[in-house]
Amino acid sequence: MKKIITAVFLLLIIAVLPLISWAEEQTPTEQKQETDKLTGEIAFSVLSAYISRGQELSRNSIVVQPSVTLNYKGFSINYWGNLDTKPYSATDINYSAKDTETDIALFYTKKFGILQVTPGYIYYAYSAPNSDASAPLDSQELFFTLQIDTLLSPSLTIYKDIAHYNQWYFLLGITHTFQLSKIVGLKVSAQASYLKSENAETYPRYDSNVQPTTDKFDNFHDGTISICLPIAAYKTFVIIPTVSYVFALSDDARYEMKGYGLKGTANPADKDSSFFYGGVTFSYTF
Repeated sequence: MKKIITAVFLLLIIAVLPLISWAEEQTPTEQKQETDKLTGEIAFSVLSAYISRGQELSRNSIVVQPSVTLNYKGFSINYWGNLDTKPYSATDINYSAKDTETDIALFYTKKFGILQVTPGYIYYAYSAPNSDASAPLDSQELFFTLQIDTLLSPSLTIYKDIAHYNQWYFLLGITHTFQLSKIVGLKVSAQASYLKSENAETYPRYDSNVQPTTDKFDNFHDGTISICLPIAAYKTFVIIPTVSYVFALSDDARYEMKGYGLKGTANPADKDSSFFYGGVTFSYTF
């Protein structure tokens, strides 16, 4: 399934690149007309870790995350992937690079004055993190985002898993960019989340001994603070160095983040519940 998805998006990129080159040769008026038809972004991130919703999904390795987005009159489709260049092993086994996740998102964005509304759908295709592990079940989510185009650009996104993990994930975010010069900015963002599980088997609450219980998780979850330095290198090509800090917002989240952690230790309580990582993203919009 993942190979088919990847092949389809590679074909889309090949088809779109000639359109990009042609659009760059048009006059400003012609370019505006074309943006009403097709826009998009090709991005490529190289990061020191993959942390998703407070969970440590890589350790002591570089991850590569390509992304392609196409937009047409409010409708968008996005491909995103994660390649772990050195899957982690607590016993120091060396595994080859592994494509661990492929996501496909479909969504629609509509503005009502300063309010922006985005409903959408995401399919998550997972692979085993290494050759000794089993692959997690694939997942699907519906989401709905409200964003206000005002100071700090506050946004609220509600995710609902509809396939396996039976949970709600509420994400509140703010962001602001300071323009340091004509080509360099400073972007600061913060996010806070709340997670509500509907099934103790697929998403349990962990106790103070970092062991899963028969209770459902229902509490504040993870917070993230990120600092980016967008650099407009050439026209719409942007280089974005980024550092992020992820931390637990409750004791329940701290125990759970340790429980899902990868750090090799005899005592689960010695695993990590906060993460600091960074990297760089290369982004080209058209």
